[in-house]
Amino acid sequence: MKKPIVALIYDFDGTLSPGNMQEFGFIQAIEKSPEKFWKMSDEIAIDQDASNILSYMKLMFDEARNKGIRLRKKDFQNFGRKVELFSGVKEWFQLTKRYGKEHGVTVEHYINSSGLAEIIEGTPIAGEFKRIFACSFLYDENGEAVWPGVAVDYTAKTQFLFKINKGILSIRDNKLVNESQSEDKKRIPFPHMVYFGDGQTDVPCMKIVKMFGGHSIAVYNPEIPGKKASAKKLLKQERVNFIAPAEYTEDSLNYKIVCSIIDKIKADYELQRLKSAR
Repeated sequence: MKKPIVALIYDFDGTLSPGNMQEFGFIQAIEKSPEKFWKMSDEIAIDQDASNILSYMKLMFDEARNKGIRLRKKDFQNFGRKVELFSGVKEWFQLTKRYGKEHGVTVEHYINSSGLAEIIEGTPIAGEFKRIFACSFLYDENGEAVWPGVAVDYTAKTQFLFKINKGILSIRDNKLVNESQSEDKKRIPFPHMVYFGDGQTDVPCMKIVKMFGGHSIAVYNPEIPGKKASAKKLLKQERVNFIAPAEYTEDSLNYKIVCSIIDKIKADYELQRLKSAR
């Protein structure tokens, strides 16, 4: 019998990692502080009335060039190896997959981030994801980054939900994702999605997933003042279903929530199957 598929979809910075991924090697390599780097990035966006995402990508490119740092995919991946992760993240993916398997559900993991795919690809968890939807660069014949290829802001993030919904893994595709498709043909229905996010760029995705019957979890770093209050505000505004500390161990609140959601999805699936029985 066909198993229902559950998609666990994650932002990265602040959700799986306690900081912005550029702060774990790259910013140190260009001899800037995180505060200085992001201030410079914001100034570019404000002065030019430009995208914050394209502004930080341009700043990375310019600062690396000024310091004689090569930006090839393997260089970004080397920075990715230095990225810190929240407690339990490394074991989380297999933990949830195992629970799903034991309860008749296939669990898949996806990244939906405004960070850099190339850096995420260097982290020890890169192989856990069916698809990493994130920003990336274009490269010349020598493998050097030359121009932004994909820029993912808070509105661009929402399109990837619909691609996951229809089973489309191509970032470039803008045809299949817009074609009409009956609900029973969609690979992962929205009620089978769980979205993890921590910040304002995640709000549209969290709201969409919740609105269409899925579940959204606002995670927060308990060590940073104000983060829990911000998550509570999203819950009060009914933009998310749950809030939880950014911990991913077997005894964490996140694990308890996800296991309960998997149980519900499986039960709903079985009830629908019985309803359709002849």
